[in-house]
Amino acid sequence: MHRTRQHGHGDAPGAIRQAHAYELLSVVVFAGRRRRTYGRFVELADVRAGDRVLDIGCGPGYLTSLAAEAGGSAVGVDVSEPMVEEARRLRGSGNCTFEIGRAEALPFEDGSFDVIVSALAVHHIPEEHRATAYTEMRRVLKPGGRALIADFRPPRNRAARHLVRALTGGEAMSRNPFERIAPMMTEAGLHVTSTHEVGAFFHCVRAEKA
Repeated sequence: MHRTRQHGHGDAPGAIRQAHAYELLSVVVFAGRRRRTYGRFVELADVRAGDRVLDIGCGPGYLTSLAAEAGGSAVGVDVSEPMVEEARRLRGSGNCTFEIGRAEALPFEDGSFDVIVSALAVHHIPEEHRATAYTEMRRVLKPGGRALIADFRPPRNRAARHLVRALTGGEAMSRNPFERIAPMMTEAGLHVTSTHEVGAFFHCVRAEKA
């Protein structure tokens, strides 16, 4: 029987396969700055009270929960069942829910969300599926909706570069050059409004749907 290769925080080559280990490592890597960093992602996405937010590649749901705090509700989606189960256990609530799903085939109706966020996830999507994933983002956004994609960029500091490679198996830099995020969002029909560097590791692109 043919098995389709899955991808996500818990399934891509080089990714951390155990959800609890991913959560623990996130705490260690951010060295007490995780809330500040992810809070900045939510701020750049311009999440507002009453917004419905989609977090693509949610992992154990940390960003999803912050988006739910800032907006009205948030849904996290990840292809990894263990990640979704852990997210539900740690952060599931009435306005913060989690579903299994693929970025290139989002299980939602057209125009379902005011905001899309995705942090440190798009480099896990196989290259042949990325264009479709960005098109799906546009499809599920409401007119006037915002999208904020954050992923690793090559740090300038040598030690930091080694750390990113160790954490991702090198794929964050080899499989998803950060400079391709904005062009691919544009090709999908989104209007890129700004780019931002957050801390030493992260490149963010903000876009809107006309």
